[in-house]
Amino acid sequence: MKSARLVRAAVAAALAAVLLTACSSDGGDGVPRGWISDKYKEDGDDWLDEDSSPTQVANAIHNHRGAIDRASDGTMQFLRYGDDMVTVSPYRNGSRIEIEDYRNGYHRHSQHLSTWPNPDSASFRGGGPGEGK
Repeated sequence: MKSARLVRAAVAAALAAVLLTACSSDGGDGVPRGWISDKYKEDGDDWLDEDSSPTQVANAIHNHRGAIDRASDGTMQFLRYGDDMVTVSPYRNGSRIEIEDYRNGYHRHSQHLSTWPNPDSASFRGGGPGEGK
């Protein structure tokens, strides 16, 4: 009996781990944080590409995992991934990459994101767990 319980507990733990991984922001449709961390130089809470323009960096990120939406103000690039967003801005001769919560990023850069949904509107669905409910 004890071994059957242990097997059930191990299976339950494995399933829980798979589900938590699938729901994380590095899942199939979230921001590719792991890939960004591996590809770019960490700088505190941000990442740097010292040689590439914001457009080039945003293209690379988007090509790795397509964003739900994309916007630009000419110098900065914005990628939306459900509950999060990536901002790529000029930094010296390259680019700075920031990942933040969609709500915070939207309010910070709303002047550049006029076509994106306001996260404070009643109709906003962020794309995270429970999307479309």
